[in-house]
Amino acid sequence: MAVAAAAAMNGFPQAYLAGKEVKETRSLLSELCRHFYGLGWVSGTGGSITIKVHDDSIPKSQQIIVMSPSGVQKERMQPEDMYILSANGSIISSPSPKPYPNKPPKCTDCASLFMKKKAQNRRLSLGKRSQKLGYKAYEMRNAGAVIHSHGMESCLVTMLNPQAKEFRITHMEMIKGIQGHGYYDELVVPIIENTAYENELTDSLAKAIEAYPKATAVLVRNHGIYIWGDSWISAKTQAECYHYLFDAAIKLHQLGLDYSTPDHGPIKKAKVSQNPSYTNLSVKAGTKDSQNQTEPPPRCIVLDIGGTTTPITFVTDVLVPYARDNVGKHLYATYDTAETQEDIRLLRFQVEEDLRQGVSGAVPIPPADSGKEEVISAVVSNVEAMIRADRKITALKELQGHIWRTGFEVNELKSAVFEDVPEALEKWHSSGIKVYIYSSGSRLAQRLLFGNTNYGDLRKYLSGFFDTTIGNKKETRSYKEITESLGVDKPSEILFVTDVYQEATAAKAAGLEAIISVRPGNAPLPENHGFETVTSFSQI
Repeated sequence: MAVAAAAAMNGFPQAYLAGKEVKETRSLLSELCRHFYGLGWVSGTGGSITIKVHDDSIPKSQQIIVMSPSGVQKERMQPEDMYILSANGSIISSPSPKPYPNKPPKCTDCASLFMKKKAQNRRLSLGKRSQKLGYKAYEMRNAGAVIHSHGMESCLVTMLNPQAKEFRITHMEMIKGIQGHGYYDELVVPIIENTAYENELTDSLAKAIEAYPKATAVLVRNHGIYIWGDSWISAKTQAECYHYLFDAAIKLHQLGLDYSTPDHGPIKKAKVSQNPSYTNLSVKAGTKDSQNQTEPPPRCIVLDIGGTTTPITFVTDVLVPYARDNVGKHLYATYDTAETQEDIRLLRFQVEEDLRQGVSGAVPIPPADSGKEEVISAVVSNVEAMIRADRKITALKELQGHIWRTGFEVNELKSAVFEDVPEALEKWHSSGIKVYIYSSGSRLAQRLLFGNTNYGDLRKYLSGFFDTTIGNKKETRSYKEITESLGVDKPSEILFVTDVYQEATAAKAAGLEAIISVRPGNAPLPENHGFETVTSFSQI
């Protein structure tokens, strides 16, 4: 079909395809092909890049996509060598073949490639796979660009543990370059298995994207990585950060260091369960050790909240949306109070730091004399961005706690705990074991949650509350601070229970005993994590 006819059928006049937006995107794509070839990401004609043409005059659902062809030398790409496809996957414009010895360009099976109907189970070329897989990010995440790299780092990092279904790394500066992540966060990238059959690889990638809503990339074992962003700049920036982190992980592994733990200490052999699924071990106080000596019960128990005492869904589906939806209302109603002015001061200080660090979503908060409306509007914008990024920062948590307090006072909120929690708290309390809470939520929020549960006020069983003012929950020094605060003779007299592997690792590094809580809806744990797990507090 002629280019003009194809363009007309898809609603794009030929003049539009020759216009500024499309022309600039094609030039940009050829430039990126040459640049990524120099980085080793698209050598041997492998890999691919696609960019959605940004044009405010056209709805996002109808914006066209420029795609590099498969099976040709990426470093020699010219703007006219690119395919142009409509949002529904139809070819609008194809590159003209070049004389021998150049191979003809390929954009194979593009109609079925971009359609949502299921592909037939048949052998497909790598280029075809990469195009269909890249489209999953457009379809499921509204991406603005997708980069498929064959960079050596992205291939080797999937081989460090051939059984691992995830790549995990933390406490590396370049994590801050990944959307929605900070230095202290754990970056988790799902790993899917490579296959010669497109529909199998496509299905597994779609499942990974769905199972990891915070992820902006998927690794394919022994193959490479797919990375997406809301623009080509976001995708490129993240791609550079991912490759840096993969390279760092490989080198740390070669040095015998564990890149997945906060202190990057020596790699320790984990206890491997004979059961291929995670074993839920019963951890009883006063049990016998290998020398038949009775192990004393812990003097103190420190509990996490979300995923440990309280369903993750209550936090993510009730508390967080309530704070997000009521931040503006709360600020208007309490703007002149000393408490809210202090909340705004803390947020202004945090936002100034975010702006210096280039954190996505941060906008300046004007001074108080700019007027109530302008200040509140800027605060709301920043708070919404912080909540979207799931940031564990004191300024945000303090404000959320004050919003939740109002919700509990007017009976718009009622907190939830697992059914085994009240009985366990009462039993530990009656046996003289002191129980504390350590959560990223403010101490006010913690007291509100346990004071207004579906089982009544449980605060009488709790001896104290710790929040991020004592330190980040993934930092070993935070647990050392808790140990000193509780006044125990040895850190091992404290048992910490959490659903987060990194928190358990940090607590263990500080000398505490640590158990991981496995509850419905919790994030999957790394294989062979080495910690004892419980599904109920009755097992402790």
